[in-house]
Amino acid sequence: MSLAAQNDLSLKGITRDFRTPLPDLNGKSILITGGTGSFGKMLVRIITENWTPRRLVIFSRDELKQYEMAQEFPMEKHEYLRYFIGDVRDQARLEMAMRDIDFVIHAAALKHVPIAEYNPMECVKTNIMGAENVVNACIRSGVQRVVALSTDKAASPINLYGATKLASDKIFCAANNLSGRNGCRFSVVRYGNVVGSRGSVVPFFKKLVAEGAEFLPITDERMTRFWITLDQGVNFVLSSLELMQGGEIFVPKIPSTTVVELAKSVAPHLPHKVIGIRPGEKLHETMVAEDDGRSTVELSDRFAILPALDTKLMTAWLDRGASQMEDGFYYASNRNPERMDARGLMGMLKLAYPEMGATTQASSDPLNKTA
Repeated sequence: MSLAAQNDLSLKGITRDFRTPLPDLNGKSILITGGTGSFGKMLVRIITENWTPRRLVIFSRDELKQYEMAQEFPMEKHEYLRYFIGDVRDQARLEMAMRDIDFVIHAAALKHVPIAEYNPMECVKTNIMGAENVVNACIRSGVQRVVALSTDKAASPINLYGATKLASDKIFCAANNLSGRNGCRFSVVRYGNVVGSRGSVVPFFKKLVAEGAEFLPITDERMTRFWITLDQGVNFVLSSLELMQGGEIFVPKIPSTTVVELAKSVAPHLPHKVIGIRPGEKLHETMVAEDDGRSTVELSDRFAILPALDTKLMTAWLDRGASQMEDGFYYASNRNPERMDARGLMGMLKLAYPEMGATTQASSDPLNKTA
């Protein structure tokens, strides 16, 4: 199937909020590091529903999660699936898994902020040294394209997790200098909070509600966050895989809202209690820092942060119709022009948690206020 024909189809299980065409994954070999996590499972579901790759490798270190995932996505039904036990800290194992692989999606990371603060070297070994191992393995194995997942916390980081992801971003962008003109291309995708992922605030709020909590804890009433659903995140990663030239950090244009508005949407009947901002936590999220603004270009549905000294890449993007941002530009959740009202926020929650539809119907009045 041609790329043009493939993109005319209505893809199953994916919200097409981003306008960039998706790659044709039919007949391709894809490896996902951290493939048993929330993102990896959604990516595997969407790939299996829409394409027939030659091989789809789920690379992770947790045998129980791989066993459980194999019950949901059995190899008997999807003959191209491979479950590969391994750790990104082990370059030799990565190279073995990457033989004859075309595309790599790097989602493996240690992500829990307080745990990273208490175990800093473990976070460094996985997020920084693991990134270097992935780069080296991809170059040696002849991989064509790599997209690494990042986080808003990598922009002007104030905690160790964010600092390790900033280092990881730099490693992947600089890897294009090592792979040669016709070698593997590396880019990064950076986005904010994912509704429906493990560890996000929504499952925490839902757990408190289910346990009969009398209030929801709010760190600061002024706090704002960017929001994206899992399937939108998959869409953005795949479209960036198609769009990339190598060296970009892609940032989606997505809505933001306050944490108070989110809490009202999850449990409009519960009051809130301000508990204070936690160590390593920002009041507002930044996805493009001001110092990166001058090397950032804007597309219709995303920004792309380019390496500061790569004038050729900047020229190539401007020739493709992108616009260079002015000095002083930065992209933060508190000054985002796209704000979600309560109805839009509830719609997003229903995409991630269909069971919340009844709650919406029963509590429509409190949700009709705009942000």
